[in-house]
Amino acid sequence: MSQHFLLSAKARTLSLASVLRMTDQEAETAFIRIRWAATEGKPVCVHCGCPTVWDCRKANGSPRWRCKACRKSFSITSGTIFASRKMPLRSYLAAIAIFVNEVKGKSALALSRDLGCQYKSAYVLAHKLREAMASELKGLRLGGAGRVAEVDGGYFGGYVKPSNRVEKRRDRRLAKNQNGKRQVVVVVREREGRTLPAVFKSESAALGFIARSVAKDTQLMADEAPSWNGLHARFAMQRIDHCQSARKRDP
Repeated sequence: MSQHFLLSAKARTLSLASVLRMTDQEAETAFIRIRWAATEGKPVCVHCGCPTVWDCRKANGSPRWRCKACRKSFSITSGTIFASRKMPLRSYLAAIAIFVNEVKGKSALALSRDLGCQYKSAYVLAHKLREAMASELKGLRLGGAGRVAEVDGGYFGGYVKPSNRVEKRRDRRLAKNQNGKRQVVVVVREREGRTLPAVFKSESAALGFIARSVAKDTQLMADEAPSWNGLHARFAMQRIDHCQSARKRDP
């Protein structure tokens, strides 16, 4: 059985313990190295892309550079979700480490306690991190020739509390007895590749999204739900019957 990603060394490249031990200079160096990874930590102009810049720090010591081509100045966070920042760089690195390492998510209230900031600041910061993560998935296409992708969905929300008296209870499986707040999270995961999630009202509403996001010559794996029947016209499909799998496991 393969090792879970969160148990591997790749999941510990940015740990909270290492961030908290950083000095201001080390946090600045780490931020620069992460942002300009393609140039091995050498700053590049965020306005015109010119690689020739010189250091012109602010009077308070904050890092700033000026481009030789366009003569514009930029800071370490210019053009990012942290632009016009008011918190130390170490706090932003700690927020990233806390946010991405939480398997079941991190509330803004808990994040504010961890960072020692106001709830509103943590709330906005958490949404900025979500926005950055979502922007990485725009236009992403999975699969290709010889690749396998798995499709599945899970329904969340829309709980309807049953009546106390048995004679007044209604069948909550019927659409007329639901509140319309239930949604399904559809996930397309390429084996040994990336994962693409999206939210819909039903699994059948995700067929167009899957057709746009997965290459045509990809082999798809799905369960026996009839919502995925429409994918057979476009992809080579393999279906998994969970009922038969459960019967095989029974002694």
